[in-house]
Amino acid sequence: MKKIGLFYGTTSGKTKRVAEQIKKEFGEKTVDLFDIKQIKPEDILKYDNLIFGTSAWGIVDMQDDWEVFIDDMVELDLKGKIIALYGLGDQKEYPGSFADALGTLYCRMPDKDQIVGFFPTSGYKYYYSSAEKDGKFVGLVIDEDYQSEKTAERVKKWVTQLKKEFK
Repeated sequence: MKKIGLFYGTTSGKTKRVAEQIKKEFGEKTVDLFDIKQIKPEDILKYDNLIFGTSAWGIVDMQDDWEVFIDDMVELDLKGKIIALYGLGDQKEYPGSFADALGTLYCRMPDKDQIVGFFPTSGYKYYYSSAEKDGKFVGLVIDEDYQSEKTAERVKKWVTQLKKEFK
């Protein structure tokens, strides 16, 4: 498998911890981790397989560093790239906008055909999420606030899926 670039934005550190779990599950030498506030958007072009991770803040808001980074990133030529997304959310406090930052990230991607890693919605309790399309999430969804005990299992399942979907 080709090397994977995993790019995340984090404020509280939870999105980074999930990135580290994803890296460990793939194998330490398979994934390079990057905090988006420390790189240039062009840095993602070094990788054919990409993972982008964000957390949700409040209602619909993406993590602050993503708000800045994404405008420049979506202007890049990402043709030929395979992209997977993951997002954190809080289904108890925000059941009407659960993991919406992930949905925003997906919507901002110029070519939806490049997106892989759609994840089942079963096991979550919410009533609306812009990250849900056709009965699945557009990527891995993690709730570290109320379902942290399920994070490792969900990461493992998702990485197993991505190993098949990445070239």
